[in-house]
Amino acid sequence: MLGSPCLLWLLAVTFLVPRAQPLAPQDFEEDEAEETETAWPPLPAVPCDYDHCRHLQVPCKELQRVGPAACLCPGLSSPAQPPDPPRMGEVRIAAEEGRAVVHWCAPFSPVLHYWLLLWDGSEAAQKGPPLNATVRRAELKGLKPGGVYVVCVVAANEAGASRVPQAGGEGPEGADIPAFGPCSRLAVPPNPRTLVHAAVGVGTALALLSCAALVWHFCLRDRWGCPRRAAARAAGAL
Repeated sequence: MLGSPCLLWLLAVTFLVPRAQPLAPQDFEEDEAEETETAWPPLPAVPCDYDHCRHLQVPCKELQRVGPAACLCPGLSSPAQPPDPPRMGEVRIAAEEGRAVVHWCAPFSPVLHYWLLLWDGSEAAQKGPPLNATVRRAELKGLKPGGVYVVCVVAANEAGASRVPQAGGEGPEGADIPAFGPCSRLAVPPNPRTLVHAAVGVGTALALLSCAALVWHFCLRDRWGCPRRAAARAAGAL
């Protein structure tokens, strides 16, 4: 019977085909870990969309929370120290309206609020209202045409306020203002309408003076006569 084909086939299947071994639970965990590492690689961290000079800029900590992926915030100084001075940016002056728009950039420090200081040549500075930490632009009103002012932006937190250049202890109006510091000097040009009115007034005054001189000249001529005619008559009489 050993020569029958069926028996030979059964013997070959029994001894030559390897038996399947059962997998342990730890084998499944290792396989899942390998698939997770290969299928979902970690995303590289990128800088957050945060601009120190952008008006109404959302704090970087909030950008990290709402973003689809983790992002990096710029380094800041310790909140236990007063903020560094902000950097003054562009200043736009509207002489006709007597106002100016001031723009600045936030320091690399935690800031709770800002305010503006304005000197107009007097000893005391005019302090503006507190502004939100997201604000980077403010408006100055009531500027006089032809006036010279100094404006500074101050940043503050729980530890204190940023420094402002001093000149004699009263204000920066006489100090050397750095180009990228917290202060800027404003020279408000004269109002164009005022210049036109002044030119019209000067022209009118000159015209009136010219007319008065001509009238005075002709009045004297009629009263005393022409000097040339009087000299000719005297010579003919002789």
